[in-house]
Amino acid sequence: MTYFSPTDLIINPDGSSYHLAIRPDQLPDQLILVGDPERVPKVSQYFDRVDTKIHKREFVSHFGELGGQRIGVISSGIGADNVEIVLNELDALVNIDFETRLEKSVKKSLNLIRIGTSGSIQSDIPVNTFLVSEAAIGFDNLAQFYGFESEKMLSTEMLAEWCKSIQYPLPVYGARASELLISKFQSISLHGYTLTAPGFYAPQGRTVRMHSMLPNFLKDVAANAIDGHLITNIEMETAAYYAFAATMGHEMISLNAILANRITHEFSKDPEGQIQKLIELTLDSIASHNRP
Repeated sequence: MTYFSPTDLIINPDGSSYHLAIRPDQLPDQLILVGDPERVPKVSQYFDRVDTKIHKREFVSHFGELGGQRIGVISSGIGADNVEIVLNELDALVNIDFETRLEKSVKKSLNLIRIGTSGSIQSDIPVNTFLVSEAAIGFDNLAQFYGFESEKMLSTEMLAEWCKSIQYPLPVYGARASELLISKFQSISLHGYTLTAPGFYAPQGRTVRMHSMLPNFLKDVAANAIDGHLITNIEMETAAYYAFAATMGHEMISLNAILANRITHEFSKDPEGQIQKLIELTLDSIASHNRP
């Protein structure tokens, strides 16, 4: 049975995980994940009750109950590097004994639901719509450090061919969503393949004062299909969530509020209202499935 040293798995003096500051006994099996810490109370206000509030750095957690089941919401901050911290610590909290530092023989699977914002890169996907990421492709460098392995991972050969078609020189990784969780969000009819970028400006085709070395990047990505699917939208976390969840054995889905259309250059006139609608839709779906 694998032992994890105090420098590999850092545990706070109160028995909580290093960054999230969550103890194993506090963590629900069903979690909503958001980027913005200020979005956490906008989610938890719909819980039947909130029992626990934790705040450390950009990681804010509220735990409580909805429809008779324990539930939580956690903020990750922005980017795949933060997702790497969140998913490693969530998995450790349920699959490593924090007292003995030994891996548990029986593994637990968490239900993880990301509520996030995104921009469409197809002209026929309008702003103020919601989209389920069936799969996501990551352009960050996490795959250079992790051996992501799961039947939900997109094949490296297929990804390599796609990278050639968009003239992108570096390796990427990709993974699919949980079919179980997709089935619980049938009220969102728009599904797509999501690109997870390692930044907000040039990596998403934006130019302010710094010029991109790949000026046609967004156009090339939008025009070239992978696995028979065009890339529908772009954001900064989903691929990392999918790859870690798939490899660790957790159920994961990413729900996107489309606030911008990068092709038509339209931006939502009510971004906060759209996010709130997606939060309400998500909580309604969870509550309905929690009812006996």
